[in-house]
Amino acid sequence: MSEQTTATDKATQESLISIHRWTDKLLTFRTTRSADYRFTPGQFARLGLLINGEMVWRAYSITSAEAEDQLEYYAIVVPGGLFTSALNQLQPGDPVWVEKLSYGFMTPDRFADGEDFWMLATGTGLGPYISILQQREVWQQFRHLILVHCVRHEEELTYQEKFETLRAEAAAQNLPAQLQLIRMTTRDDGAAQPDRLQGRITSALREGRLERAAGLAITTASSRLMVCGNPDMITEVREILKERGLGPCRRAGGGQFITEDYW
Repeated sequence: MSEQTTATDKATQESLISIHRWTDKLLTFRTTRSADYRFTPGQFARLGLLINGEMVWRAYSITSAEAEDQLEYYAIVVPGGLFTSALNQLQPGDPVWVEKLSYGFMTPDRFADGEDFWMLATGTGLGPYISILQQREVWQQFRHLILVHCVRHEEELTYQEKFETLRAEAAAQNLPAQLQLIRMTTRDDGAAQPDRLQGRITSALREGRLERAAGLAITTASSRLMVCGNPDMITEVREILKERGLGPCRRAGGGQFITEDYW
């Protein structure tokens, strides 16, 4: 039995629709979507490519809206990476396999309460929030939506027009939440860019700069947080939040933050 035949037991064969290249390493790509495929904003899919006669699978957060008839993903091309090197060479119409199940528990419905929803991301960890912010319910569930995106260089601050569009659409629909975008760079000179913070999320969190930038305090009563990106960053953010009395969300309920490692 071929790798391709075996894949159809757990996945559907879709087609690449388009690739948008933000930089030489960052890209957004879209595929067709099976009518039966279901996911909740914040979840990820497992995608397969047939490479040198073998099926290779990787997980990618879904960035498209829940009801769209296409699936969108945000990826970084890893130098020498087997999957992303092949992905980078795909052309529209080429096959991409999508597992029939979606995965992950980083979804806003896990928060039973809270008023301020903080979304912290490094690099392509931004992915799940792109889908989450297209979910009408999240604009109704919280008072403030604070998206923090930290990258090395300004050119990596992607999806900015998308977030501005979502903010304008929410205002036009009189949805109650307000969206704040906090952009951070670690290697560019932030002194010349008043609309950006300089440094890492962890240092800005420890020093209180994130809260000052947002004009909101992170508290156990009002704040709910998602953290997605570099595993080292996530480990440190967990420690900081625990020091301040916040705890991870449990399946049984309770807690103030959810984390997901994502490079």
